[in-house]
Amino acid sequence: MSKIAYVNGAYLPQSEASVNIEDRGYQLGDGIYEVVHVHRGCFIDEERHLGRLERSLAEIRLPMPMNRAALRMVLIEVLRRNRITGDGLVYMQVSRGVAPRDHAFPKKPVPVSFVVTAKRIAAYPKNLDATAIAAITHPDQRWARCDIKSVNLLPNVLARQAAREAGAAEAILYNEATGMVTECAATSFWIIDAQGVLRTRHLDQSILPGCTRGALIAELEAAGIAYSLEEFSLETMRQAREAFLTSATSFVKPITRIDGQDVADGKVGPVTRRLFEVFTRHVQAQLGNAA
Repeated sequence: MSKIAYVNGAYLPQSEASVNIEDRGYQLGDGIYEVVHVHRGCFIDEERHLGRLERSLAEIRLPMPMNRAALRMVLIEVLRRNRITGDGLVYMQVSRGVAPRDHAFPKKPVPVSFVVTAKRIAAYPKNLDATAIAAITHPDQRWARCDIKSVNLLPNVLARQAAREAGAAEAILYNEATGMVTECAATSFWIIDAQGVLRTRHLDQSILPGCTRGALIAELEAAGIAYSLEEFSLETMRQAREAFLTSATSFVKPITRIDGQDVADGKVGPVTRRLFEVFTRHVQAQLGNAA
């Protein structure tokens, strides 16, 4: 069965879908994207993701392509047409539209371009040990507004490729001038430091406000689990007892090796296990949010 995409008001086989050669997202990276995890046919953290989409669009002075109710109907229809009733991802992209190539915004506003696709993914993991990954460290060479979920991802692509070439799955980014860790190429990064403190970097323009990160923090607060939102150095990271990442596609995923060296004993730690269970309950609690 051909995959179906939504493209500017039409549902089309992906093999037939296209964007105009003068679409500003294609030519200039002038656009925003968002991804939502679907578990057993239900959207996970839908409000967080749509809220972040609205915020990112506002930051680059673009309107929502439609109101939330209409947008949700499009997402549901894309899932239905692709027969995704289990686990999957729905991808949205909004660009400033089609106009003669010029770096400045079009003098006369044009309709935004809006694309939605969906795909199946592996079922939500049950064996946490099987999901553990290796990571590398890599200089953070991205632009100064990483809090905007822009389609400009070339530095992220290069960092992920460096990780792959090193036999790892993710790149942990750091500021070359300060030696302080920011986040990963496509995920939020956490450690349990040498003193046993759960830590992830505070939000500012240097990192993306991860929706899974935000959902996990809310669960930590509800459960009375202490954590710290302070930046930390590569040296602190290398002395950590545990490390893990979070994202809509990775959930809570252990990192057991960094730059070829084991994190502590190289095994999934007890705090990571507990937080995986916490987040799993968070996901299960949303199964009434049927798509």
